[in-house]
Amino acid sequence: MCGISGIVGRAELRAEERAGVASANASLAHRGPDGEGRFDAPHVRLMMRRLSIIDLEGGWQPLYNEDRSLALVFNGEIYNFVELRRGLEARGHRFNTGSDGETILHLYEEHGLGCVEHLRGMFAFALWDEARRRLVLARDRMGEKPLYLYEGDGRLAFASEMKALLDSGLVPFELDPESVDLYFHHQYVPEPRTPLRGVRKLDAAHVLTVDVDDWRLSESCYWRIEDAPETDGDPVELIRAELDTVTTITLRSDVPVGLALSGGLDSSALAALCAPKYRDTFHCFSVGYRGQAASDERQDAKSLASRLGLQFHDVEVAAEDVAEFFPRLVEWTDDPVADISAYGYYAVNRLAAESGIRVMLSGQGGDELFWGYAWVAEAARQSLEKAALFGHGNGGRLDLRAWARQAFAEANGLPERYARSSYITGRRHALDWRRRPLLRLARYLRSDRARLVFMELSPEFGDIEREARALLTDGWRSSFTPENAYAPSTLPMSEWGDVPVKLSALIARTYLRSNGVVQGDRLSMASSVEQRLPLLDHRLWEVVQGARKRNSDFALPPKAWFVRALEGVLPRDVIERPKRGFTPPVGEWKRLIFERHGRDLAEGLLVGEGVCRPEAIARLLARPRESSSMLYRCLVLEQWARAMKARREAARAAAGRVRGAA
Repeated sequence: MCGISGIVGRAELRAEERAGVASANASLAHRGPDGEGRFDAPHVRLMMRRLSIIDLEGGWQPLYNEDRSLALVFNGEIYNFVELRRGLEARGHRFNTGSDGETILHLYEEHGLGCVEHLRGMFAFALWDEARRRLVLARDRMGEKPLYLYEGDGRLAFASEMKALLDSGLVPFELDPESVDLYFHHQYVPEPRTPLRGVRKLDAAHVLTVDVDDWRLSESCYWRIEDAPETDGDPVELIRAELDTVTTITLRSDVPVGLALSGGLDSSALAALCAPKYRDTFHCFSVGYRGQAASDERQDAKSLASRLGLQFHDVEVAAEDVAEFFPRLVEWTDDPVADISAYGYYAVNRLAAESGIRVMLSGQGGDELFWGYAWVAEAARQSLEKAALFGHGNGGRLDLRAWARQAFAEANGLPERYARSSYITGRRHALDWRRRPLLRLARYLRSDRARLVFMELSPEFGDIEREARALLTDGWRSSFTPENAYAPSTLPMSEWGDVPVKLSALIARTYLRSNGVVQGDRLSMASSVEQRLPLLDHRLWEVVQGARKRNSDFALPPKAWFVRALEGVLPRDVIERPKRGFTPPVGEWKRLIFERHGRDLAEGLLVGEGVCRPEAIARLLARPRESSSMLYRCLVLEQWARAMKARREAARAAAGRVRGAA
């Protein structure tokens, strides 16, 4: 696990460009406190910071192939490196280290850009091919490891974090209106966009090549969730087998491994599957909330840990700590993510680091993979209705009969526990979607035909949409259309394919990747702890999606296949425990955050740069309880923008001092 940074240029690099990469690398020290590495050639500089996980003594980067014509800096873990190395050595390749990352170099020698198709794990890497004078950048399939990019003036700069890219002094700070609008609607900026104009992430499952001689950039996608082949066999048996494999290979480490354990099904499943395979005492870590015994899951987690023979640790979070640390937490998150759960990620990983644990497993991904969210299952059902209405696969002609068959035949298709969910019935979602098909029909007819039913069913989306219109200035809103908020779920109906599979892929590409994974990666690395996500294993996703193409499971009880796969693994009372979700004292946390930091908004950056109307900000501050969601989003973006702009200005000042001294 590392942080990487670099630059490649059409012309030979200047001294200030190399110095900029050195500054970026220095700001990634938390991602790699054990040391650094560097590779230089006339047109390229690659740098890295190392957190030693595999081959502690020998796995230093850059890594090279046999004749040193290839150089690699790498962030992540290749879980199947043992099997890959065995095959590569049998074919005559010679390894210089025991590092998992070295397999990438030898696979590239054999398969070129196709090397990524053989990797099972999480990664972002930069590989310099001296013979071709080509830089290769690649990112893992599910987007677990980040890579930010900025191209301009015949050069491409990259880094593992936005903070590092800005610390390089090579990137301007300018908010992007379309991305900011997406942020307000979704509480994050969907990848590959970022809030800054000209800065993007290399998209997950993409390879980018930069050929220096003719300065040609080429980008391609090598994998998509929805392209998984149909899976033969019993889905439950296949899932159980894949869970066994992935929990075996994600435990590979030369340092201690722990687990973030809540009372929920996903992390409990990992505890039960991993503990018997771990070579030593398996440690697990849980978080609780002061004064909130009714919503504290620590007792459930501790009970399971005791039954499994695990070492249990817990941390109690106080509202005062959350409010005090809020600006720093926003900066550590690297992207603006208005998710109040962020401090829980940070606290658990900090405790793990203090306990000597350098690798932490987490159960992220189970809800997105196995229909754990009621509103996503309902989005799949309504998208099927909309597809029937507009003649999906029938030339796009309006077909009321097909819609009626779809709507009424499945009127009771979803389990009652979905219908009772607060995600569907709460507040403005109180209309019973089973008994109001004509209201749904009217909404489908008013909407863009190319828009899947998706985020509009999620909690608070409608409220936020209305508030955003009042919040943003006319000048800012003129930069994008009202439909911009729906861009992630808009694509030609001819590309919808298998609708439940498409919706499952969509929630993974948006909420999972840009909200959950971002927080997990940045807030674990803030404490120099590597996060591993076994339930994001791409082969597990292929098995589930392939089975879904034969026998769709979205209308079954939540997580039906997953639950059945865990029979005999987890105690029955744990499997049947009701889903509780994230239940800290949100109201108290936000109240203290608003009291301590709300004044930063009144004359802050968002008002000063013409993003938000000052009178709208004043109204939000006057009614913090009634407008807490939008106010929290504003405050997160304000703190994020201030921190990132300050980094950019500090980097420019430092560069100026260097030029003056020269």
